[in-house]
Amino acid sequence: MPATAPSVAMVAGEASGDLLASLLLQGLQARWPQVAAHGIGGPRMRERGFDAWWPSDRLAVHGYSFEVLRRLAGIVAIRRALRARLLQERPDVFIGVDAPDFNLGLEADLRAAGVKTVHFVCPSIWAWRPERVEKIRRSAEHVLCLFPFEPALLAQHGIAATYVGHPLANVIPRVPDQAAARRALGLPQDAPVLALLPGSRAAEVHYLAPAFFDAAALIHQAQPAIKMMVPALPALRARIVQQLEARGLGAVVQVLEGRSHEVLAACDVTLIASGTATLEAALFKRPMVIAYRMHPLSWRLMRRKQLQPWVGLPNILCRDFVVPELLQDAATPQALAAATLQWFDARAQAPDTLYALVQRFDALHESLQRNTPQLAADAIEKILVR
Repeated sequence: MPATAPSVAMVAGEASGDLLASLLLQGLQARWPQVAAHGIGGPRMRERGFDAWWPSDRLAVHGYSFEVLRRLAGIVAIRRALRARLLQERPDVFIGVDAPDFNLGLEADLRAAGVKTVHFVCPSIWAWRPERVEKIRRSAEHVLCLFPFEPALLAQHGIAATYVGHPLANVIPRVPDQAAARRALGLPQDAPVLALLPGSRAAEVHYLAPAFFDAAALIHQAQPAIKMMVPALPALRARIVQQLEARGLGAVVQVLEGRSHEVLAACDVTLIASGTATLEAALFKRPMVIAYRMHPLSWRLMRRKQLQPWVGLPNILCRDFVVPELLQDAATPQALAAATLQWFDARAQAPDTLYALVQRFDALHESLQRNTPQLAADAIEKILVR
């Protein structure tokens, strides 16, 4: 172990990266209580004493290329300034947390200058953009992986990696307390509840929320007893409320600031945007309908690079369409409403189907449960003492 606490630079983009980085900081601080960490981060990281030179939401973008263009100049300027500062200060290790489009190029430059580099969250080369593997090999001395199959895949390309588990598997209980979540949210214990999660980015809400809320109107028309909730980031709440009110759903759908885990614990079914939230829903053992929409040109580019038939993380990890996916033109309000109502109907008509889904999700939960902070700190310590 190094005699003194290391200097650690980190970059985390978006809320999911902020959570992962905060847990990594927990492990580093347990190993080295005086560790200094700085770079780009969010509120969870700052709660652990992280010195955020820029907030992580400055890196939040959506889509494959076209939506990024409007913010590209600002993001490039941040990376240029950060690289210059890190090359001058030379931390003991740089850890890029997810955000591969931002981090891998930065890691390559730092590694070429002799700074040790780690990438936390293996880019999804197993799902799309396999050409990224060469960039990973140039950029990262070590990759910390969230999923158990990833280290062997990276080893085939000569990239050192460690499986550290997925932190969400420890944050979310194996048996969620639905009754307690409903009490906390003021929901009746016996009411059917639908969680609507149209995404955590402004562009996702732009593309998905209209279809989600049109579907919600159809669901309410078909089964008015269903209670509906939307957990929204504070920055997006006003836009979501406006869209609901425009559809006459202001009194039907309850909008909460944050509290997405409570909403997922309380609900029976969720209509949800593809992304990390779908894994959270699976860990809460909730039936779901996964949907996604983006700019049509971005969609065409992404589809050309897709390697697997699945897009949603629960389906990718189970290697089966265990829950429906409705993407792009298929994500119509009518299709979303019909698929969602099928899950509600299954509660009475096909309980064995729901039981089998819960069993699949519980096995997935078990496979992802590891002591992530400690395993990540162990791997980083080995890199520091080389």
